[in-house]
Amino acid sequence: MTRAVRVHRVGGPEALVYEAVDLGTPGQGEVRIRQHAIGLNFIDVYYRSGLYKTPAAPFIVGNEAAGEVVSVGPGVTNFHPGDRVAYYFDLGGYATDRNIPADKLVKLPDHITYEQGAVLMLKGLTVWYLLHKTFKVEHGHRVLIHAAAGGIGLLACQWAKALGANVIGTVGSKAKADLALANGCDHVILYEEEDFVARVKQISRNELCDVVYDGVGKMTFPGSLSCLRPRGLFVSFGNASGRVPPFPLVELSHHGSLFATRPKLNDYIATRGELLEGADTVFAAVITGSLHVQINHAYALKDAAKAQTDLESRRTTGAIILKP
Repeated sequence: MTRAVRVHRVGGPEALVYEAVDLGTPGQGEVRIRQHAIGLNFIDVYYRSGLYKTPAAPFIVGNEAAGEVVSVGPGVTNFHPGDRVAYYFDLGGYATDRNIPADKLVKLPDHITYEQGAVLMLKGLTVWYLLHKTFKVEHGHRVLIHAAAGGIGLLACQWAKALGANVIGTVGSKAKADLALANGCDHVILYEEEDFVARVKQISRNELCDVVYDGVGKMTFPGSLSCLRPRGLFVSFGNASGRVPPFPLVELSHHGSLFATRPKLNDYIATRGELLEGADTVFAAVITGSLHVQINHAYALKDAAKAQTDLESRRTTGAIILKP
């Protein structure tokens, strides 16, 4: 029997139940993998709590993981038992084994560990599309990255710096500030002690930022708009503090004809070619040293509730993994 963490009724961390589940053989076009490491993300909390629409209960949370192919279903020719693989796929990740469509898998290069692969498929691909597709960060751009010491934040700061940007990050503590500075931030703002809008204006000498990457949501809005230069881009990609409230579009004109977008990863890897492009770019950035994957916390799969509690309580930095 496979062991998995399931939600029978949405709610708090106590809704996560570690139990045995029956996993059938892989179907047409599917691959069965034995998971070695599972990435933990805020989107897992959104599904568990019911903030995001969920399938019929019970369901298994988790979107990214890495492991080894143990068997393949009919019609699968490009993966074989023993292959090292990783994926980003909607739900089902918090498990020791799972069946998954083969076209959602990518092969891990020899120099990428299972642990790295498990946090690069959602977090790494998210940073890839944010910095290369949603807004193409180039030398001389000034960028603001909220939650700069988080799993996505640390990768975003490193990659933006490698691309030649001037990087400003917001964090919640001195320890997190030190971590962000060590990972590419040129300036760090302690948002609980400082007015981040005023500090951005001071740091930039009122020139403000070309782009704001905001995965925090309600707490940092509308301040993020005030940090943008005319015709700058507000990128809202997460809701760690709650959803951004509805606002009139004319608000964008009041801040200088701003652009705003609410992207999601699925729309940037909608085709197999896009998935492979993103994964290849992310893996290459790790192998060449542009990205260092900071895994600061590892929990046993059965302790997923504690892991999510720590994430929600802001007690974590960098990436978090679960070990089956």
